Amino acid sequence: METEAKARVRIDGLLKRAGWRFFDDAKGPANIALEANVKIEKKEIDDFGDDFEKTVNGFVDYLLLDTKGFPCAVLEAKSEEIDPLVGKKQARKYARSLNVRFVILSNGNLH
Repeated sequence: METEAKARVRIDGLLKRAGWRFFDDAKGPANIALEANVKIEKKEIDDFGDDFEKTVNGFVDYLLLDTKGFPCAVLEAKSEEIDPLVGKKQARKYARSLNVRFVILSNGNLH
């Protein structure tokens, strides 16, 4: 069974090659926030299933930031064996909560 961690290693590499930065460097400040906390409305918790049964908070796998440091896209990662579309509803809720227009779904192989 493939884990989400393996997919994240692949996604990390793809993001780096595309010019996204996890840390500040000579090219500019970091423009990826990992596991950004998001407030989720109580009525939305049931839509997430068992993983979010008792929480009112969620965590965005990757939050991509624009040149001014504002969120511009949510990237939801799933394990390599899962179709990334499984995370569509979850990512949409995160994006709405953060007022972000774009969502990327990935399992490291399909995006």
